[in-house]
Amino acid sequence: MEAIKAEGLTKYYGKARGIVGLDLCVEQGEFFGFIGPNGAGKSTTIRTLLGLIRPSSGKAAVMGKEIGKENQEILREVGYLPSEAVFYQGTRVRDVLRLSAGLRKMDCREEAERLCQRLGLDGAKKVEELSFGNRKKVGIVCALQHSPRLLILDEPTSGLDPLMQREFFQILKERNERGTTIFLSSHILSEIQRNCTRAAIVRQGRMIACDRVEALAQASAKRVTVHGDINISGLRGVRDLQQEGDGFRFLYAGDINALLRTLAGHPVTDVSIAEPDLEEIFMHYYLEGGAGE
Repeated sequence: MEAIKAEGLTKYYGKARGIVGLDLCVEQGEFFGFIGPNGAGKSTTIRTLLGLIRPSSGKAAVMGKEIGKENQEILREVGYLPSEAVFYQGTRVRDVLRLSAGLRKMDCREEAERLCQRLGLDGAKKVEELSFGNRKKVGIVCALQHSPRLLILDEPTSGLDPLMQREFFQILKERNERGTTIFLSSHILSEIQRNCTRAAIVRQGRMIACDRVEALAQASAKRVTVHGDINISGLRGVRDLQQEGDGFRFLYAGDINALLRTLAGHPVTDVSIAEPDLEEIFMHYYLEGGAGE
């Protein structure tokens, strides 16, 4: 049984596109990344999977339970952190955590205290006194304190300082090692590359790539840096061209022999051809005419 399985999942807001024909499979125990800029459809996908909004068409199941029919059962299995968490004014952090646990009919005080200590969160503070980063911590504890089998996290690190980000991902790593499935939605590619085993890239509501993180970073495009008196205007497959001193830096997805012939016809002083990092691959998929178009 997959932790998440979607087939043709589509959501329109009137005529406005949310997600279109999304096919997605996340195995239990995976640390899975969901990559895309703001507006790509990440939050729409998550809210649809959780049954918070109805799909226009298609189907999906979370932990083997069908969305739209077993929403309450799904929510019992999941810890969800929205991109922006809003709490009742006048309540203290410990009251918010107690309310969240009470909605699940669970006593989570011990785990909540442990998480608050690790994240440096003061349970006595009122929520309106908290910074954005500390409100994010409250949302994190609410999502994790009941030790769910599946964590769905939507842009979880926004507002957290680098030390707290590191501690947060350490907590996630520990949970994942104990069997928790983690679905991490982010536009911060370094987070995905450091922590996830597989990832999907979404663009304009459609999934344009899904593979192991290493495989995505070893896609057909290469990162080429070349110096000298060079003219590459006729070379096909060049993307993200940037001037660099007396040469160029670019992603190349064309025929490698054509590249070598072009370079051999010019006075090259230095050249390197390397695997791009995930951020460069992401830009390759998003550039007009890149893969997935």
